[in-house]
Amino acid sequence: MRALKGIAKGFPLNGVRVRALRGAGYSVGSKVYVGTELHITDDLYVKRCKLTIGDRVAIAQRVLILLSSHANESRVAAYIQPVHGSVSIDDDAWIGAGAILLPNVSIGEQSVVAAGAVVTKDVPPRTIVAGNPARVLRTLEPGRLEDHSVAH
Repeated sequence: MRALKGIAKGFPLNGVRVRALRGAGYSVGSKVYVGTELHITDDLYVKRCKLTIGDRVAIAQRVLILLSSHANESRVAAYIQPVHGSVSIDDDAWIGAGAILLPNVSIGEQSVVAAGAVVTKDVPPRTIVAGNPARVLRTLEPGRLEDHSVAH
């Protein structure tokens, strides 16, 4: 499985990257685009670490998806419990370059995660988020774009 994750990360053809993700045990829908250098961190033997990618999802280059995070052998590990979880990216979502998705988040259908955003909680359907931590910029409604930007 580790070898397939490596192929999915750097192979120059999108179709091969997508097939490698499926071969590594992740659920990947149809017509998905996966940019180069997608990094997925998980513990291969923890069943709670699941990645689900819907149909027509676009994932830009250098995205980091964390399914598992822990302090390993650091003395800090005595104080902070490991985190294991799933990430779900629903149909027609777009994940921008360099975005980071933390464990236990869902990206709603037709949502956009801006480049460099750090997603720490669920993103509702048809929502654009940006920043660190990611916050709602706008919602996308059929035929209408509402602005919920925070004043700068």
